[in-house]
Amino acid sequence: MILQQLPILKHFTDSLRKRGGHAHRRGLLLARAGWIVLALLLLANFVASIPAYYKILRTVCISSVQVQCAFWQPTPGNVEALQRLHLSVGSYAAYFVTLDAAVSLLFWVVGILIFWRKSSEWTGLFVSLVLILFGSTGISDTLLGTFNTAHTLSLIPAFLLLINVLQWPALGAFLVTFPTGRFVPRWSWLIILLWIVQFGFFWLTNFGLFPPELLLLLVVPLIWGSTLGIQVYRYVRVYDAVQRQQVKWFVFACVAGLSLIAINAVLGEVVPGLSAANSWYQLFGGTITALFNAAIPLGVGIAILRYHLWDIDLIINRTLVYGTLTVILTGVYVGLVIGLQALLRGIISQDNSVAIVISTLAIYVLFQPLRQRLQKLIDRRFYRSKYDAARTVCASTCWPWCRRRCSPRMSRSGCVNQSGPGSHGTTRHPREKDHFCFNKSPP
Repeated sequence: MILQQLPILKHFTDSLRKRGGHAHRRGLLLARAGWIVLALLLLANFVASIPAYYKILRTVCISSVQVQCAFWQPTPGNVEALQRLHLSVGSYAAYFVTLDAAVSLLFWVVGILIFWRKSSEWTGLFVSLVLILFGSTGISDTLLGTFNTAHTLSLIPAFLLLINVLQWPALGAFLVTFPTGRFVPRWSWLIILLWIVQFGFFWLTNFGLFPPELLLLLVVPLIWGSTLGIQVYRYVRVYDAVQRQQVKWFVFACVAGLSLIAINAVLGEVVPGLSAANSWYQLFGGTITALFNAAIPLGVGIAILRYHLWDIDLIINRTLVYGTLTVILTGVYVGLVIGLQALLRGIISQDNSVAIVISTLAIYVLFQPLRQRLQKLIDRRFYRSKYDAARTVCASTCWPWCRRRCSPRMSRSGCVNQSGPGSHGTTRHPREKDHFCFNKSPP
């Protein structure tokens, strides 16, 4: 402490801090300049690839091996489905090129916004670079060097290969370090090596050296599972309240997109006829993939720029309640329709319509009680601290003169005076332990 108060040592430490600050600012300026140069090169690739990709989609892929066809390129089965819908291959190509470009532009917009608002931080520069890197190459690399021909300069294919190689390690680094920008624990940077290995497996699979089943069953679960484990550890042990809110936004967006893909796959396998090559349902696979990709920049943008505008806990709560409610009521409805059709067959002639009417009425009766029970169950299971706090408030602040009929959600309703004349001084506590309520002043 005495040495630090000496004028010479104080001047020396101040000069070191100033030099460190100047070096940090110079590094940020160089990084911003490199970001702009790389963004311009990626933008040139994006613009030049759109007409070439449209030309590819106007060509029908007749190969029996799906890997040899471009992503979303129509097959003979797709052409047959388009003819039944009175649509041409040109309109199909225009739709998917527009959809691909729109989702890619969403990556660009969010990446530029983060660069504009957060370019003074290394994390903001890196996240914005990852977003424009994926935005410039399209969905599943559909716009990565599509314009490349035999007459293209040799330097351009090398640049495109470099972009393709950097994509997956950059994505792995983003997922491991989001939202702090630091590797915690320190050895977590080794996960990026696994993402490089994954890219190698993808590349070798295109040449038939590895079966795709090995990639899906072994490599992808190992790499994505390791990344998820790191994030779970950081969420429990490292993150503060703000960082947890940011992670919730990003995870919510990814889960929403993955749910669409899962529902699309399940419907294609369960519903008869949808998995056929000439089914109209096969035309919507690309749209579902585009929606999943659109959820990623939206989740990242809200997590970094606007995470405080909406209550993500309330959104997740509502999603859990109504998602579970939809699944349960759908199963009940299908089971009732099938069961009532079997029971009514032979008794009355119009068994199908009667079964549908009865099942619909049953769903109408079950909706509200089942929703309330699911709300209470999810509040107890996933929001236990808020649930207990609200019960404590209810038990300590509600006036004893009112007969309580309180909503399970404390923020939506309060005590309701249902007492009749002359019951002002009575004390009633019906089911007080199971409900929430606000403090209401007596008349």
